[in-house]
Amino acid sequence: MDNVAACGSGFMPRKNKTLTIDDIKVSCSSCSLAELCLPHGMNERELDELDKIVVRHQPYQPGEHLFRAGDSSRSMFAVRSGALKSYCTTEDGEEQVIGFTLPGELLGLDGMEDGSYASNALVLETSSVCELPFSRIEELCQTLPGLHRQMMRVVGKEITSDQRMLLLLGKRSAEERLSTFLSSLSKRYQSRGLSATEFNLPMSRQDIGNYLGLAIETVSRLFAHFQDIGVLKVNRRQVVLTDLDRLRKMVEGCISLNSV
Repeated sequence: MDNVAACGSGFMPRKNKTLTIDDIKVSCSSCSLAELCLPHGMNERELDELDKIVVRHQPYQPGEHLFRAGDSSRSMFAVRSGALKSYCTTEDGEEQVIGFTLPGELLGLDGMEDGSYASNALVLETSSVCELPFSRIEELCQTLPGLHRQMMRVVGKEITSDQRMLLLLGKRSAEERLSTFLSSLSKRYQSRGLSATEFNLPMSRQDIGNYLGLAIETVSRLFAHFQDIGVLKVNRRQVVLTDLDRLRKMVEGCISLNSV
């Protein structure tokens, strides 16, 4: 994760043929994702102050970068719609996927340390984002205690997420890795008021394998096996979790594919 290749800037506003800027001009106080990415317990005045610093761009299209490793970091971003993947490129050109960002989640926090982003943020599907400049956030944190607490909470979540990922890759079997990944997606979609059992995967099998440390053939085989044993149904990127309880038991290591 430390051996990152620096690339050009990715901050230019994007044109879009599906959504317009009017579609994403929603204030923080009326955004349906506010409870996910904004401080809890902020009053209307505080939300209005936060809303003043938010920059809303035209939606980004699949294949575009929100930012690249080595770019000067000046903002973090809250995803309003769509999905992005974060990845690093090592000195020998290998890509390592380090995470996926869904609506209501933040990215760009790795730019807070030394003035440049440590990873790349690639758009997987048409995505609208809210840009929050670091300099303005710092100013607001001094006057809005709720925002300062939220930033600490967000950083804590990032640390916890990294720790869980290390545990996932170091201690779990291939089936536990994939079942953990699917269970996590289920919970994340549910927290957004979406179905916990039926959703589309914005990422490819190759990206999933890269993220979980598995060969793409292993990922494909596991999806087929999960379907054979009745845990899910899959049609390309559409996934229907037909036995969510069983999937969660697999996450806990209570059930092994070898015993079903």
